[in-house]
Amino acid sequence: MTQYAVGIDLGGTFVKFALISDSGKIAFSDKLPIGFESGRDDILNTLHKAIKLTLDYALEMNVSVSGIGIGTPGVCDNGVVLGGAENLNGWINVDLGGIFSEAFHLPVLVDNDANVMGLGEAIYGAARDCSDVIFITVGTGIGGAIIANGKLYGGYRNRGGELGHITISHDGIDCNCGGRGCLEAYASTSALIRQYAERTGMDEKNIDGHFIVEKFNQGENEAVQCMEEHTGYLGHGIASFVNVFAPQKVVIGGGISEAGQFYIDMIKSATFKYAMPDCAVHTDVVAAVLGNRAGCLGAASLIFKK
Repeated sequence: MTQYAVGIDLGGTFVKFALISDSGKIAFSDKLPIGFESGRDDILNTLHKAIKLTLDYALEMNVSVSGIGIGTPGVCDNGVVLGGAENLNGWINVDLGGIFSEAFHLPVLVDNDANVMGLGEAIYGAARDCSDVIFITVGTGIGGAIIANGKLYGGYRNRGGELGHITISHDGIDCNCGGRGCLEAYASTSALIRQYAERTGMDEKNIDGHFIVEKFNQGENEAVQCMEEHTGYLGHGIASFVNVFAPQKVVIGGGISEAGQFYIDMIKSATFKYAMPDCAVHTDVVAAVLGNRAGCLGAASLIFKK
């Protein structure tokens, strides 16, 4: 019998939501905006509206819903967002599991947004049928997920899995996390833009990842140097994950991952240059394939896996 779940992907500007079957079919999906000035109550109200719209659609379809899965920025423990979501105002100690299980009388499971995106790719996307996967999302920061033996791994009380914050330079530049020399500080899209601006003298406000990729494809020397440096940093970091976890797939997501196969190939080449060969023998580096669907699919899968 087909199971259905509500999948919620909470971002800094939108709530994406969907009704999803356990085979990964999206029966209904939509999104609602979150204003930049929105606080905790505003966000909770938007989430409530998103869930209700999805459940109303399920009622029209005459299908029962097994539960609600939510992917959210921040550190999550047992349904509670403890903090760490800098892009959401007041998003600290928010009991999403308790609030929405009481409101809708359904099981509610909550995890970090990068974790559920990685889970989505592992179950329905680029790493389907793999038991051991590292997912990396490259954007303003670097997030990620670890799937080990078919399950999300977050360490004790789900406090780990911050893949963007391994140290690649012990006396390196400051990172937003409070540390120094983190992978995120060197290999995020934000870092790539900063490096390109420093080389060209351009204002960072006039640069984004797509612009640098375009210049790279045109053979501009500064863009080529920056992209080689950027993918080299990513390769160093990913090689460390390969050495520790020996995944079958390393899945690269985030907007810049859609630049083209050349981008994945550059990361792959750098990864295998630095990884221990015996650890990497069964590993491949691939692009994410689910795009904006990954978060909702992965959130819903929390219910199906439970």
